[in-house]
Amino acid sequence: MQVHTDIASFKNVKRPVLTTGTFDGVHRGHRTILERLTDLSKREEGESVLFTFHPHPRMVLFPSDNDLKLLSTQQEKIALLEAAGLDHLLVIPFSRQFSRMHALEYVRDVLVGGIGVHAVVIGYDHRFGRNREGDLRLLHQLGEAYDFQVEEIPAQEVDHVKVSSTKVRQALLDGDVAMANEQLGYPYSITGVVVKGDQLGRTLGFPTANLGGVDQFKLIPGDGVYAVEVELRSGIQQGMLYVGERPTLGGTEPERKVEVNIFDLDRDLYGEPITVRLLERIRGDMRMPDLHALKEQLQRDDAEVRHRLAAR
Repeated sequence: MQVHTDIASFKNVKRPVLTTGTFDGVHRGHRTILERLTDLSKREEGESVLFTFHPHPRMVLFPSDNDLKLLSTQQEKIALLEAAGLDHLLVIPFSRQFSRMHALEYVRDVLVGGIGVHAVVIGYDHRFGRNREGDLRLLHQLGEAYDFQVEEIPAQEVDHVKVSSTKVRQALLDGDVAMANEQLGYPYSITGVVVKGDQLGRTLGFPTANLGGVDQFKLIPGDGVYAVEVELRSGIQQGMLYVGERPTLGGTEPERKVEVNIFDLDRDLYGEPITVRLLERIRGDMRMPDLHALKEQLQRDDAEVRHRLAAR
């Protein structure tokens, strides 16, 4: 897959067959569109193209809104799209000026004049242009005027998948990683770098690797304990992940932690990149009366996580 960051340099692409959108998470619904895109590009002897934006449009249009959290970093999205068999990813900076472009201008100047689109594959409810004024009917009309095909993905096909990035985000915030993973079609993951913590886990018999350097816009699932797979430089390990503010320890300024106890690993990982894939949630977060009770709960968690992982 070729990645392009400038329309002006998007040249020598044979019969571009295009779809557009943010494709956050590249979930099963997105892959339905990508499959149609790939099929049509093959029939038309062209090349498949996803036209998207970075940063996310909401970050530009609502800069004071700090609530947006994404399912995939830009690097993760690129890897997922390449695995889906896409030929070209065209990523351009989103701006307020671009958001004010009327639907006709967008099709005429960007899709036709800039990209040279041969065909567009789009969902039945797609809207585009200033104030979302453009719809599928207008796109069909402009396709006839500017000589490009429009292939609609009908309601029954899109709704059959019943997946949206919003639904996946909510499932993760609720701690329901099983549902999120089903909708994504793969285990949700968090990537960071191991940083030094207070090493309390060591004193309890459960040393943890603390994740730092996580992308600031990456969604962190709801607080609790999760069964996970951990990708290290040395290979894949199993473990249990904790997300939360460690209420048993109290503290005047609790800080949300993401830390993983990696099973059967006896070495320091400080400074190493690490990817944690969440498989199941074992329980929510809870306050224990003391450290002894916390240690006993961690022992129960350890046994339950190992049992769940062995049963997979």
